[in-house]
Order: sequence, then C-alpha cells, then structure tokens
Amino acid sequence: MDIYLPIAEVSVNWPFLVLLGALVGFVSGLFGIGGGFLMAPVLVFLGIPPTVAVASQASHVVASSTSGVIRYSGQGAVDFRMGGIMALGGALGALGGVELFRYLRLLGQADLVVALSYLVFLGSIGSMMLYESLTEILRRHRGEPAPHKDRRRPLFLYGLPFRMRFPKSGLYISAIPPLALGIFAGVLSAIMGVGGGFILVPAMLYVLRMRAGVVVGTSLFQIIITTAITTILQAGRNQTVDIVLSSLLLFGGVVGAQVGARFAGRFRAEELRAALGLIVLLVGMQMGLELFVRPSEIFLIAPGVAD
Repeated sequence: MDIYLPIAEVSVNWPFLVLLGALVGFVSGLFGIGGGFLMAPVLVFLGIPPTVAVASQASHVVASSTSGVIRYSGQGAVDFRMGGIMALGGALGALGGVELFRYLRLLGQADLVVALSYLVFLGSIGSMMLYESLTEILRRHRGEPAPHKDRRRPLFLYGLPFRMRFPKSGLYISAIPPLALGIFAGVLSAIMGVGGGFILVPAMLYVLRMRAGVVVGTSLFQIIITTAITTILQAGRNQTVDIVLSSLLLFGGVVGAQVGARFAGRFRAEELRAALGLIVLLVGMQMGLELFVRPSEIFLIAPGVAD
C-alpha cells in the first residue's frame, strides 16, 4: 500500500496519509486553526524532508480551512471584512517569508530554522494557553467567582490612522493592527507551513478584543488566502511542493474538517483551549527535541569507502 512521493523521494503508506489528513482536518475544524503546526511534524517523523513537509501540507491547510469556513459562514460566524484585511497582510508576509525560506535553503539552514521555530513559537504559545485554561477549569470546579476581566482594548488600537468599522466583530479600530497580524501569520506560513491560527486566535480575542463568536471562522478565512498564496509561491520559487503528498492529505482533510466543526459546539471554551494548548506544547517539544537528542548513527560509511 506504499506510494512513491517524487519530490520528497520517499515511499509512504498512502491510506495512512489520507487518515492523517482526516485527523488533522478534524482538529482544524474543532479548534479553528489550519492544523499545519500538527501536520508538518508528523510528516517529518515519517521521513519526509522538513522543507518538503512544510511546503506540501499547506494545500491541506487550505482545504481543511475552506471546509470549516463554509460551515461557519452558514452560521454567520465569519467577519469577511476583518478576514480580508488580515489576508492582505498574510499575502505580503508570505511573499517575504518564501524569499527568506529560499535564502535559508541556499545556506543549508532551513531544517534548523524550521525546528527552532516550532520549539520557540509552539512551546511558548502552548504553555500560556494551557496555563490559562487549566486555571479557569480549576476555578470553575472550586466554585470560585470569575475574576473581573478588563475588556478595555489597548489604546494603540484607537490612536493609529486608517480606522475602519468591523460590525460583525463589534470594532471600530485602525486597520494597521489586523494587517500586522496578517503579515506575521504570512511569514509563519512560509517558514513553518502553518496557517498561524494558534497565534491569531488568541491575538484576535485578547488584543483586538473581537467578539468570540466570529473569531474562529474569521481566522480560518484568513488562513485560506494566506496558505494558498504560500503554496503557489513555494511551488514556483522553491520547488518543494509534492503534488502527490498534497493530494492525499487534502482528500482526508476536507472530510475531517466538517466533522470537527460539528463537534466544536459540544465543549466548553476553556476545555478546548486546554486541549489545544497541550497539543501545541507537545508538538513544539517534540520538534525541538530533535535538536538535542544524539542521532542513532552519526556517520554512515559505505562498504569499500573506508581505508
């Protein structure tokens, strides 16, 4: 049941790839993220080069996010104006990120930067999400009253120019902060192969102070455009997109995302954040572990080469 991946130059079990795409798609629809942060490490563990894994799974992120957006838009839970501003920033960030990725490949440092990025970003974000959500869960079980939350938005959101109204998000703020968030997500998409939802969702909630009901759908909408552009640029500039691998992952992802979106409303928000924080933290630690663990075979000497 193995299939050869021409760009990755390895053979893998294709039913497993379809199942993997469905599983990550389910996580994407459940948490409102692209799922790339989970997909890329698993592909690397299967023996696929990190540069190919990062670029090829971006199309899966597009498919699973599209499937999720269709579901959320039917519920009126997508702020297309906010998502469009962030997607514009994502396109700009993807352009710069792909060029940076190309430069790192030429230096032979792309794999190292990918691993370090996962360790730093996923480790820090996962730790904060897990701590906050577990604190909330423990408080609820003890019957303690909810602490007063400061809902005031940062002053810089009002002091910057180019203010716009975002009725669905309940905001009248400058377009610069959402644009900046999109640029950052675009760079991450190119370097790490992620949609950036694990950073965008908390930022949209706690920095922009968007209405919680539209955050997930809006994040997925931005992810679609950013990762689609990233995939095209990676294929054209770096030739690291394996179409066979992408197609198998995409097939499972579309189905999985629909199922995940159906289950999203059955859990408390803090329980979802705790689960997501734990997953993010474990993935980041596993990717970073590769930097410090001694390989089983440091050198491999072919027969007849040694003196």
